[in-house]
Amino acid sequence: MTKLPGSKNMEVSGLSSTIQDYLSLIYVMERDDEPVVGSRLAELLGVTPPTVANTLKRMTRDGLITMDKNGTHLTESGWEAARVVMRRHMLMEWMMLKTLPWSKLHGEAHQLEHAISSMTESALMEQLGHPQTCPHGNPLPGCEEAVAAWIPLPKIPAGETITIRRIHELAEENAPLLEFLERHGIMPGASARVTEILPFNQTITLEVKGRPVALGNVAARYIFVERGA
Repeated sequence: MTKLPGSKNMEVSGLSSTIQDYLSLIYVMERDDEPVVGSRLAELLGVTPPTVANTLKRMTRDGLITMDKNGTHLTESGWEAARVVMRRHMLMEWMMLKTLPWSKLHGEAHQLEHAISSMTESALMEQLGHPQTCPHGNPLPGCEEAVAAWIPLPKIPAGETITIRRIHELAEENAPLLEFLERHGIMPGASARVTEILPFNQTITLEVKGRPVALGNVAARYIFVERGA
């Protein structure tokens, strides 16, 4: 996980919601040392590759990213803005936790995060007790160490008991997956046991609350756990 620059808590209200969406996704990719690829951004954002290319050019012009032979990277200003967007998104998720189903939090927070002021952000942080993660277990900017010890589910051998801790941000973009996980109780804090691993069809079966739940490796790699219940 990349060591992130510090944040000056810059104001992002002057940035469009589209630019803020790009910033948050690029932030997650860079934080996790994944290459920022236009086709992947297009897939996650539900837009065409030419649209992504044009938006990235605009972000380069505005000093939020650099694009060269070394790839696409956030500038210092880009990091600062992205951290603000991510933090406000996660605070919105916490604010709505008692009102909405867990699987709906990400989508609804995505609609509201752009409207939060610095004053509201500070008040929510104080009211919520300065959380280190969002309700899905992902780290607020600056709290990356809080999740560093959690292990991707595919690395756990069959027979082990685990505690679900985190559903990665990129999995949050998949609303049907979140609904499936919530329906089967695969949420942060839940206990489970890895009962079967089938490499030939790339599935992992968990026992959750006495019931088997099969997951494909594509989904399982976005689930982070802690050994033991």
